[in-house]
Amino acid sequence: MAFWNRRKQLDSLVSNNAHQALKPTLSWIHLIGLGVGGIVGTGIYTLTGVGAGLAGPGVILSFVIAGIVCACAALAYAEMSTMMPVAGSAYTYSYVVLGEMLAWIVGWSLILEYTVVCSVVAVGWSGYAGGVIRSLGWDVPEALLAGPHAGGIINVPAIVIALAVAGLLAIGTRESATVNLFLVVVKLVALAIFVALAVPAFNGDHFHPFAPYGFGATEIDGVKHGVMAAAAIIFFAFYGFDTVSTAAEETKNPARDLKIGIVGSMVICTLIYMVVATAALGGSDYQALAKSPEPLAMVLRGLNHSGAATLIAAAAVIALPTVIMAFMYGQSRIFFVMARDGLLPQRLSRISPRTGSPILMTLVTGVIVAAIAGFLPLNEIAAVANAGTLCAFIAVSVCMLVMRVRAPNHPRSFRTPLAWPVGLLAIGGCLYLFTSLSHVTIQFFFAWNAAGILIYLLFARNQSALARAERA
Repeated sequence: MAFWNRRKQLDSLVSNNAHQALKPTLSWIHLIGLGVGGIVGTGIYTLTGVGAGLAGPGVILSFVIAGIVCACAALAYAEMSTMMPVAGSAYTYSYVVLGEMLAWIVGWSLILEYTVVCSVVAVGWSGYAGGVIRSLGWDVPEALLAGPHAGGIINVPAIVIALAVAGLLAIGTRESATVNLFLVVVKLVALAIFVALAVPAFNGDHFHPFAPYGFGATEIDGVKHGVMAAAAIIFFAFYGFDTVSTAAEETKNPARDLKIGIVGSMVICTLIYMVVATAALGGSDYQALAKSPEPLAMVLRGLNHSGAATLIAAAAVIALPTVIMAFMYGQSRIFFVMARDGLLPQRLSRISPRTGSPILMTLVTGVIVAAIAGFLPLNEIAAVANAGTLCAFIAVSVCMLVMRVRAPNHPRSFRTPLAWPVGLLAIGGCLYLFTSLSHVTIQFFFAWNAAGILIYLLFARNQSALARAERA
């Protein structure tokens, strides 16, 4: 069989992986915690300011647009994950529906997404950690609190948090998920305090002009501005629910719990984002938000709530690692499944007999994340991560629609309502957001995948489990 026609068989997914399966230890509450932990993070704590600089107060509309597209993609993920309750997320779905080569491209894009997202959040966490360090009067050289792009030498806090989270994940899946739940609660309480203090000072004048750069994506001095340009960046603030699907194989009751985790976390986080973003823009001018690496804390300081600002910053320092944890968890599982399928060196798929998780791959991911976070800027990293995510969302939506035709009667514990309109809206919206990214980001994405295809053709296509089965 030609390599581009190789596909996994849907009915054999679980049985083929039984000898090398991950241990099921997670319940629906852990999945919601994983989803909320992944979604509510740098996007609301730091990218609110980045988005405001690109769209002005119209960034609220950017949140709505990105949220609608992500909601449609989340419904597709919920259906596909309950059809295929094994690890791998979009990569696995693509392997069954679209074939090995397209699955490789999706998996290669997911590697870009998850690894870079962890780095983005580590950089965002470092911004808040630096604020806390300064407020406490600690004598730490500024050159060690930021990367070269921000006038420093190396972002030491970002490196430290990336390695610390990797170490926690290596201890065990259930243990790290329980810690994640606690930190998610801390994060949500901090956001509730922010809203309670900012809303009384709401100033409608901050919303005029509402869209100073227009609706579309217009390039100004090499940077795209406008509501859609901000949506393409803020899109980063909404995804994270896809990490829930990577936990399918480690879920005790996937038929019930996956749909609760994916859809539930998306609904909860969309409501949180709308409220927090409105409160932030009502409490401060958007230009001031754009200049701050810790915009929520900056708003509270401007409202003479310095104590609460320190509390918000401290909560971010404590709780933002939940995002790193969620995406680093997803990254290690994508690597694991690709290695189990033979598309990456199979030694990466080794499972610890004590924890039932891929410790080696988790630690390798942590080192890569730390290296990126120590030297690269937040906005550029976020845009590159978005390109990989958009690719995965398109693939999952296409898979859902194809399976509605190819296997309409296959058991689905969750069926996406209005599947064709929802799927097509997800695909069209993701394609539009992709074109709204900067030309440099798009070029890097295609260069990344060109390198990935070369690796596939030279190595993976001959080493995959399906290729070996054909030769046997």
